[in-house]
This record gives sequence, C-alpha cells and structure tokens, in this order.
Amino acid sequence: MDWGSTWDFLWHFLIIFAWIAYLLVLFQILVDLFWRDHTTSGWIKAVWVIFLIVFPWLTALIYLIARGRGMTERAREAAVAAKKDTDAYIREAAGRSPAQEIEHAKQLFDAGTISQQEFESLKAKALS
Repeated sequence: MDWGSTWDFLWHFLIIFAWIAYLLVLFQILVDLFWRDHTTSGWIKAVWVIFLIVFPWLTALIYLIARGRGMTERAREAAVAAKKDTDAYIREAAGRSPAQEIEHAKQLFDAGTISQQEFESLKAKALS
C-alpha cells in the first residue's frame, strides 16, 4: 500500500475544502459590502476589496471578526424584507385580503346563499 498517495489525496482534499470555504466566505463578504451595507462609503468598500485581493485569508478573518454582527443583522433584515415582499406578492396574486374575503362571505350569508356553518368555515379559512 502506498501511503504517499493517500496522504497526497487527503492533502489535496483539505486544500480544495479550504478553497471552497474561502470562496463562500468571500462571496458573503462581497454581498454584505455591496448589496446589504448602505452606510459604508465607497472608499472603505474599495479598501476592503483591495485587502481581500492582497491578503485574502487575513482580511476575510478580520472582516468577520470586526463586522460579523453587522453582517448577521443586515442578513436578517434582508430576509425579513424578502419575506414581506413575497407575502405582499402572494396577497396581490391571490386577489383579496382576509377582510375582503370575510366581507364577501358575509354578503353571501346575508343573501341566504350560504348557511351559518359555511360562513364560519369561510371566515376561518380567510383568517388562517
């Protein structure tokens, strides 16, 4: 058995893993800098990018330590905003709001088209 080739394989595997991990961190940093952080000036963003190119591992580590909490908060805000946008789109695509659905069901009930049980069922469905 040739242990040299096994260790070479493990070493290459480790290097590839580290490279992919660095790329993931790098893209998270770039997304945070250019799409989520609207308070940092362009010059500071340029300095971060230059350092990411010149000293990639060290700069990424420093960025995560110095701005990690802000990254988390901005990512959470972006997720909440995306959920609100998605919910608004779904409500718009679905047509009516829950209040409008209940009003329509009440009109049908008042007209005698549906029973009290059907009205309660429609109201519960609109509120869920």
